[in-house]
Amino acid sequence: MEVIKTYFENMPTLHRSMLLVGGISFFWLIESGVPLFKFGYNKWKHAWPNLFFTGTTVIINFALAFLLLQTSFWVEENQFGLINWLPEMPLWAYIAIGVLFLDFFGAYLAHLVEHKFIPLWMVHLVHHSDHKVDTTTANRHHPIESVIRFAFTLLGVFLVGTPFYIIMLYQSLSLIFTQFTHANIKMPRTLDKVLSYVIVSPDMHKVHHHNLLPYTDSNFGNIFSIWDRLLGTYMELDRDKIVYGVDTFPDEVKNSNLAELLKQPFQGYRKPTNLEKL
Repeated sequence: MEVIKTYFENMPTLHRSMLLVGGISFFWLIESGVPLFKFGYNKWKHAWPNLFFTGTTVIINFALAFLLLQTSFWVEENQFGLINWLPEMPLWAYIAIGVLFLDFFGAYLAHLVEHKFIPLWMVHLVHHSDHKVDTTTANRHHPIESVIRFAFTLLGVFLVGTPFYIIMLYQSLSLIFTQFTHANIKMPRTLDKVLSYVIVSPDMHKVHHHNLLPYTDSNFGNIFSIWDRLLGTYMELDRDKIVYGVDTFPDEVKNSNLAELLKQPFQGYRKPTNLEKL
């Protein structure tokens, strides 16, 4: 564990870039070989707006990273936050609890709030309006959402009291998991189900991208499935019945156009047209 701590304390920027590019490339190849859905689409044309938003997310996170750094230094120096108030524990437990609760604040809670607060939903809508979810959808976030997500992560660092190396580990795991769960890959159903008891699996997350409520408002987790299961937001839907997109913004042409996507948060809220029967 000391080796892991040392590595993430000094993780080179190049390694973070390799993780992003390498992850997309890896899952891109796998989903080309064993796709869940055979979209029959031009993958590069579909990827263009998603990769643009991936770029803006990287730029925003890099520009604001100093806030994470300063906050992590402060909580560590002042022994502030949840994991600093717990009894002394082994390093592995300290890291595990830190990552677990950062996942709650930085992913689960942020995601839940975005779905429940209309102005934030309109921003988050850009992520959901992809009609062909694949690994490039992972970071399809409007720049405003990137700032919102960063704010929740910063809140998590403050309340959990995580040092910088745990932040780096969490963000690395978060990146890999979001690429994995969005990838258009067909895993054995049993394996996917078993994984979903501990982590967010591809089939579990795909339910969240179904175009109708109440499925859209479920399975908010990113790394761990525990938060959805504990807080009553876990749902299942046969993957063969999943239809991607959002019922209130059904125009796939507009939802694939970068200019339209940048304007999407400001087009006005549309009430859901249907509630799928359970």
